[in-house]
Amino acid sequence: MRHFGHIPPAARQGLFHREPCEFTDGSPAGLLSVALGATLYSPATRPRLADDVVKQAGRGVVSMVLCLEDSIHDAEVEGAEANLVRQFAELADLAERGTETPLLFIRVREPDQIPDLVRRMGTSVRLLSGFVLPKFTEERGTPFLEALAEAEAACGRTLYAMPVLESPELLHLETRTETLTGIANAVDKYRERVLALRLGVTDFCSAYGLRRSPDMTAYDVRIVAGVIADVVNVLGRADGTGFTITGPVWEYFRLQERMFKPQLRRSPFLEGRAEELRTALIEHDLDGLLREIELDRANGLLGKTCIHPSHVPPVHALSVVSHEEFSDAQDILRPERGGGGVLRSAYTNKMNEVKPHRAWAERTLRRAEVFGVAREDVGFVELLTAGLAE
Repeated sequence: MRHFGHIPPAARQGLFHREPCEFTDGSPAGLLSVALGATLYSPATRPRLADDVVKQAGRGVVSMVLCLEDSIHDAEVEGAEANLVRQFAELADLAERGTETPLLFIRVREPDQIPDLVRRMGTSVRLLSGFVLPKFTEERGTPFLEALAEAEAACGRTLYAMPVLESPELLHLETRTETLTGIANAVDKYRERVLALRLGVTDFCSAYGLRRSPDMTAYDVRIVAGVIADVVNVLGRADGTGFTITGPVWEYFRLQERMFKPQLRRSPFLEGRAEELRTALIEHDLDGLLREIELDRANGLLGKTCIHPSHVPPVHALSVVSHEEFSDAQDILRPERGGGGVLRSAYTNKMNEVKPHRAWAERTLRRAEVFGVAREDVGFVELLTAGLAE
C-alpha cells in the first residue's frame, strides 16, 4: 500500500517531486507509525464491514480501527465480536484474490478480548495489525499490554498496541504528572509493541461538560490544549524516548450554523475549479479541520483520528512535505553540516540553524518518505483536489 496510491500513476507524477513509498504491514514500526495518517474509525457492528473496509482502501484510507468500545451499545458487544470474526474471514478470502486492505486495528474494552478474538479469528488474524487500548493508564493499561503479548505469542504474528490517552486522571491537574509518569513507564517497557499513542480529546471535554464548536479547534479549548502540551512534553520527545502521538478527532461533517467567518483564505483557491472546493470545504465545516491539522503538526502530533471518510483527504493532503520543507531538511542534514552552523534557506526566506533544526529535519524526511514531496509548484489545494477526485 502507499499514500495516494488510489490516484492514477500519471496524476501522482504530476503532483510529486518524490512519490510516497510503498509499505506493508510488515514494514518497520517507525515507518508504520508515521504512515497511519488519517485513521478511520468504524463501529464493529456494521453488517457489511468487509465491503466498507475494501471501499475505503480504494479511496486512499491506509489505516482503520474497528471499534468495540464507545461507538457501540453495551448490549451489542457480543454480537459485534461475532461480526468481526465473520468479516475478517470474508476479508481474508478477498485478500487471497488480490484485494488490498488497509492496516486494521480493533478497539477493545477489556484485556481478555484480545487473546479471545485472536483465537477466534484463526488464520484471518494475518490481516490484523493490532489493538487500540482505551482509557490507558499504567494501572489499567498494563493488563492490556500483557494480553497483547500473550496473543502475539499464540498467533505468531506481530501485533501492535495503540493506547488511547483519555482518562480523567490525565486531565486533572493534581494527578496529571503521576499519571503521565506511569504511562511513560508502561509504554517504555513494551516499546517494541507500541506503534503510536492516540489522544481522546472527546473524553477530556466530557470530564468538564464541554464540547468544542466547528468554529474552534482543540487548541482553542485551553484545558485540552494544556493536556496535549503535557503529553507531548513527556511522551513525544525527539531524543529517542518519544512516540508518535496522533491528533484528536474532528467531530463535524455536516453544515452547522456559523458564528465566525470561514477560516480559509480565498487566494489559494482562485485557479480552475478550486473555488468550488473552497466552498464545499466551508459548507462541510472542513475549514476548521484544516486549521486543526496544521496546529496538530505545529504542536508535535502526526496523523489524526477520523470518524468520517470526508476527513481523510485533508489529513493526507496536509501531511505531504512541501518542496520547500524538503529542501530545508536536506540542507540541514548534509554530512558536511555535521559540525553545526547557520545557513540561509535555498528559498532565501529563512534561517536554517543546523543543530537546533536537526530533529525537525529528520522527522520531515521520514514524513517525506511516507507521504511524498510535492512538486515546487504544487500546494495542498492540488493535493486535496486530487485526493477527492477519485
